[in-house]
Amino acid sequence: MNAIQVGLLGIGTVGSGTFSVLKRNQAEIRRRAGRGIEITMVADLDVARAQALVGPGVRVVHDARAVIANPDIDIVVELIGGMGIARQLVMEAIAAGKHVVTANKALLAVHGTEIFAAAHARGVMVAFEAAVAGGIPIIKALREGLTANSIQWVAGIINGTTNFILSEMRDKGLDFAAVLKEAQRLGYAEADPSFDINGVDAAHKLTIMSAIAFGIPVQFDKAYVEGIAGLATQDIQYAGQLGYRIKLLGITKRNTDAGTGQARGIELRVHPSLVPMKRLIANVEGAMNAVMVQGDAVGTTLYYGKGAGSEPTASAVIADLVDITRLHTADAAQRVPHLAFHPDAMSDLPVLPMADITTAYYLRLRVADQAGVLARVTGILANAGISIDAMLQREADEVGGSGAASGGAAQTDLVILTHDIREGTMNGALAQMQALDSVLQTIVRIRKEELA
Repeated sequence: MNAIQVGLLGIGTVGSGTFSVLKRNQAEIRRRAGRGIEITMVADLDVARAQALVGPGVRVVHDARAVIANPDIDIVVELIGGMGIARQLVMEAIAAGKHVVTANKALLAVHGTEIFAAAHARGVMVAFEAAVAGGIPIIKALREGLTANSIQWVAGIINGTTNFILSEMRDKGLDFAAVLKEAQRLGYAEADPSFDINGVDAAHKLTIMSAIAFGIPVQFDKAYVEGIAGLATQDIQYAGQLGYRIKLLGITKRNTDAGTGQARGIELRVHPSLVPMKRLIANVEGAMNAVMVQGDAVGTTLYYGKGAGSEPTASAVIADLVDITRLHTADAAQRVPHLAFHPDAMSDLPVLPMADITTAYYLRLRVADQAGVLARVTGILANAGISIDAMLQREADEVGGSGAASGGAAQTDLVILTHDIREGTMNGALAQMQALDSVLQTIVRIRKEELA
């Protein structure tokens, strides 16, 4: 049987890794796929560099559309990134009847509904394992491995840059700016790290996982996104004293009514979270990724590994190539749907606004060291129906602060962990506490997730 011919759009870090791994493991991949898979055509703006990478046996062109137009190409692998020309090329490849493999999480998070609808209508596959968590096969686990389950929630460390920064801040006691600079020097962070540190990259990935877990359309525009740039070293240390670690988590959850048990909607949120140290995911360090999935039948499962890099991501790209090679001659109706659920069975559950989410909280208040301050703060919480789980009181100079204001008045950090409460209720209480004359700085609020 003739080999499947693949056209590669972009041969940067992931593209070169894909070419290298596919060539190195060709015999093993053929045994798994049932036939050979060969990259026979590459498009890249730097033709000379690309030709040097792939050698004389592969045709290299400057124009990506020449790859799409080639009738011998069965699968187009899009590794250009972004949402401009990449979207146009993916849609053109689908229209030309080509199967598509992509690692482009931003493209799918924003335009996935349009892309999957076009692929379904044309009878071709769009595979995207490499778009989420690099070499961790979380898409396949959600789409196929856990198909018997009603998924309750998914929570993940899905951005290696931010996890590296938080790990270093905790271990070395350095502030955010210093660790970010080191992350850039080591190549963990881009020159412009905004997509990572602001949580956008994680939100793109979470949007895709949420759609697969719950059978809803991709809705990145409805995700709540909060990054790590505002985190202070003292909060990381206070969290440790209370038995928690701070991680940037992507969380998507089926939110049910306690009375009826009926689903109210889907939570879709990325933000720093306190996680108990005893949880495995709290001990994921450096640039590694991990995703927890809670299913009603299987319970909790954890997927851990490298979330980025040339060959880890190439591993996921090639897994998609093998899947398409096995299934491309099958009846389209018998293939696994792009988002796990058949298109006519997708759910219309809404993505809930953050004010409707219920979770627990870490609060840090820098207050004047005066009599009655604690009573006023706890009184506001009590009046709002917010119960306290734990509390610390530390002199401000004990952890990363100055013990006195410029005028000499003593200051104290009051750290409170609450039990679960609706975010809208917490917002109201925070506004009242912030208005107190004895509260000297903006109150720090970090959500707390038990993941139990």
